[in-house]
Amino acid sequence: MLVNIDMFSIRRRVRVFAVLFLATLGLAGWARAQEPGAHERIYVVTHVDVTPDNAAAGTKLLQQYAAESRKEKGAVRVEAFVQVSRINHFTLVEVWQTRQALDAHEGSAHTKQFREQIQPMLGSPYDERLHQVIE
Repeated sequence: MLVNIDMFSIRRRVRVFAVLFLATLGLAGWARAQEPGAHERIYVVTHVDVTPDNAAAGTKLLQQYAAESRKEKGAVRVEAFVQVSRINHFTLVEVWQTRQALDAHEGSAHTKQFREQIQPMLGSPYDERLHQVIE
């Protein structure tokens, strides 16, 4: 049995699905933004590029850092990502309840140790940027 595939119909369904998916994400983000204290949260995006010969060691350090950071008071979410095409390029995404929680994290022993250990492995400057939600 042959099936006639209407490519126009498939493309239209994919577009509808994509619109619904993005709308769902937008509503979820809006709902989180309505939570008490959501506008006090600090979002930290950090790019960490190590030299290629330090990719494995850098991965291990970032995994440890993320695991330890998740345990801290005020941590909402801490994730470490590796770039698919370059395994020595990482991005940390952290969400902290307040600036005070972030400041306490910055002063913690494990954060200081992580930065001391990652510093000699870096292939470019440690690029940390702080963000807040805007309306």
